[in-house]
Amino acid sequence: MTPVDRGSYTAKFTDGPLEGKTLRTDFTDAGEPHARLSIPAAARSKTYLYRRASGLEYGDSERPSAVDYRYVEAVVSS
Repeated sequence: MTPVDRGSYTAKFTDGPLEGKTLRTDFTDAGEPHARLSIPAAARSKTYLYRRASGLEYGDSERPSAVDYRYVEAVVSS
């Protein structure tokens, strides 16, 4: 069985610890950009939580090629 190609887009971090950085990620199974992204930090017990913002960029497709994400919080697990 061949995996289904859902496509991907660039997540652009507009503020917080990852401001100015980008990450390539797949669309959800429904073909939408993720509402939130949890990004691992350098410290293994910490992740950064980002939520989708209103900024979208389109290329040659109906789906966005880049999506803005805003910083919410750093989550530390024990």
